[in-house]
Amino acid sequence: MIGFISDNLLIPILDFFYGLFQSYGLAIVALTIVIRLALFPLSAGSIRSARRMKIAQPVMQKRQAEIKAKYANNPQKQQEELSNLMKEFGSPLAGCLPLLVQMPILFALFATLRGSPFADVPYAVNFKVLPSEQIAAVEPKPFTSPKHSIFITEHDHFPVIASLPGGTKLGAGETTQINLQTLDGNNFKNLLSKYEGGNNYSPSWKVTKGEGLVKVSSDGTVTAVSPGDATVEAKIPGLAAKSGFLFIKALGQVGFYVDGAINWDIATLVGAFGLTLVISQVLSGRGMPANPQQSTANKITPVMITGMFLFFPLPAGVLLYMVIANVFQALQTFLLSREALPENLQAILDQQLAQKGNEITAPSITTNSDRLPFEPKSGK
Repeated sequence: MIGFISDNLLIPILDFFYGLFQSYGLAIVALTIVIRLALFPLSAGSIRSARRMKIAQPVMQKRQAEIKAKYANNPQKQQEELSNLMKEFGSPLAGCLPLLVQMPILFALFATLRGSPFADVPYAVNFKVLPSEQIAAVEPKPFTSPKHSIFITEHDHFPVIASLPGGTKLGAGETTQINLQTLDGNNFKNLLSKYEGGNNYSPSWKVTKGEGLVKVSSDGTVTAVSPGDATVEAKIPGLAAKSGFLFIKALGQVGFYVDGAINWDIATLVGAFGLTLVISQVLSGRGMPANPQQSTANKITPVMITGMFLFFPLPAGVLLYMVIANVFQALQTFLLSREALPENLQAILDQQLAQKGNEITAPSITTNSDRLPFEPKSGK
């Protein structure tokens, strides 16, 4: 499903915006905004549900405990009362369904930005090399990799797979050819020859695991040397992988710290991601009673996630999408936080805020009129 959404929805939208702006950076921004606008009703439902549950949860937990204690010997009545409680406040799981519905589209968007034209596309093939006397007993099972849409020009892209008709099990001393081809069987090399500059997108080949067990030539011919497990990777260059945008040196660039040098554009994107995450969390708690435990989690979580992405291998184009998506999420959260609540929830919120206010002022009240609030108690 993810591949279908990417090929038939996201890439055509991407093509449209590139034709409009002639910039893959702007195309990423526009694509992200369009997808986020399309998913606005679903994500709004999740935000509304989370906001309402944050208010109702303490009351619901108390009522649930009371119902279970009161009708402990009457399961049918207990279930009926719990059902009525859910109808009154809504189910805590109500916000999960919109998230589940939009996940395939978001995963497809993520996968699209990690592939061509924004990044080099790898095809990894895992080989099992057996002793030559054992291979005769092995039944060949054809291998086909997942397909990736490969851009050859700004307007021409084709789904390409890696295939091995004889399978991935080889006998020591045998050779096989990894075929990169389109879905209709057209050889990728022949396809490149039809385009001016097409050779710039010829794949590079290397052994990424089990070096010495297999060898691979520049045309994808694999030679099995000795028994063991090995992986051969073909990597097709991304059309826009080296294209810059604003302060970003290359949309396909990966890594905050590479070869002893800091990539400050990656660091800036990760920092912007963390900042927008904090802003979104602050806005989600706007107008709510303070929760010390939740406040601590809100401070720690953005730091942990941001730190992780400093060293997580994501292309700059994906990080750009994540920043834009967070900005959109923060704006959406701000707008929805201004929405009027149902009367029952507003009454509960007013009560919670009044209670928190009383807790803040309570320490200043003392029965000893001779002692100020900040003075220590007498030892007498």
